[in-house]
Amino acid sequence: MSEASQQNTTPGVNGISVIHTQAHASGLQQVPQLGPAGPGGGGKAVPPSKQSKKSLPMDRNSDEYRQRRERNNMAVKKSRLKSKQKAQDTLQRVNQLKEENERLEAKIKLLTKELSVLKDLFLEHAHNLADNVQPSSTENTTDSDNAGQ
Repeated sequence: MSEASQQNTTPGVNGISVIHTQAHASGLQQVPQLGPAGPGGGGKAVPPSKQSKKSLPMDRNSDEYRQRRERNNMAVKKSRLKSKQKAQDTLQRVNQLKEENERLEAKIKLLTKELSVLKDLFLEHAHNLADNVQPSSTENTTDSDNAGQ
């Protein structure tokens, strides 16, 4: 390694390693790096392939960059279409539930009216029965008491 790109890693705070690099001749520069701080350190290990892909700037004119952008654009379109479809499905379900709710409320009103009519008929019939029944048992007792005297 040359003097300008020399690195050494020291354990940092909270399991984060700090990379010290020699930046030109001005001194050390600290760059945080996720990974274990040292033996028994508690951070997550990052595979080298992922570290290097993040740190390398991609040439916007390269085929690999264009392929990645195209794949990403397709994934974004797919995600947005899926989200839009889910929203449409939810809206359709809401409308179905509203219609069902209206039908059920109309049925409740109809059944409540029917119950009211049947109650009125029952009460009228019960009242008529009570009027038609004469207290014959009390009259018989009074007549027999008077006859015995």
